[in-house]
Amino acid sequence: MRYLVISDIHANLEALEAVLEDARGQYDEVWCLGDIVGYGPDPNECVEKVRELPIACVAGNHDWAALGKIDLADFNPDAREASRWTQVALDPVSRAYLESLPETIVIEDKVTLVHGSPRYPIWEYIISIPIALESFDYFETPWCLVGHSHIPVIFHLIEKEGFRDCEALLPPLNKPFHLPPGERFIVNPGSVGQPRDGDPRASYVILDLEKQTVEYRRISYPIEKTQAKMEEIGLPPRLIARIAFGW
Repeated sequence: MRYLVISDIHANLEALEAVLEDARGQYDEVWCLGDIVGYGPDPNECVEKVRELPIACVAGNHDWAALGKIDLADFNPDAREASRWTQVALDPVSRAYLESLPETIVIEDKVTLVHGSPRYPIWEYIISIPIALESFDYFETPWCLVGHSHIPVIFHLIEKEGFRDCEALLPPLNKPFHLPPGERFIVNPGSVGQPRDGDPRASYVILDLEKQTVEYRRISYPIEKTQAKMEEIGLPPRLIARIAFGW
């Protein structure tokens, strides 16, 4: 089985459509790691696209914020303003779908899906070696897939003769990267709708569990179209600008 792994769409329909077109015919199922909405201009359209897919999907912090399940005081001013707009924009079908999303999904004792981290699925960022190392204690499967940071990376647990450490791996693009069987990994596919690693192209992963490979991919999309929509509905200028720079 091959899986399309996506995360942090953030209501960016153009980016999501570009990813789905780029990956067409190359996967059997989809795993989504949350934050379908938030920041962007097309929350209902993105939820509809996701609902049409053969998908397992978990909730993200912006999904919860749109439902009023998180205090918006915890967000920065731009995220807070966008979340308030999303709360009003969501239609009943989209709202019901987001309400249905679990915090964690474990698939066949092989893969754990969360948004933030296995310790705090909705909110914690895995952005450093120490946090990644601690996170391995909070899931039992060989692989854990996470989003939230918008940064593509793989954390590999190293255990040898009482020695325990973790390393961060940055696989090449458009080339299957083999992960040894019997080892444990935390895999972040990066963000579809708002990358933050200096590359504005939408980021996603094709994962092959049988071959033990992950393939990171980037695809361009019409950023200016998304920006025009954001400007039209009055979203914060910083949010509009940042998607063109990947930060």
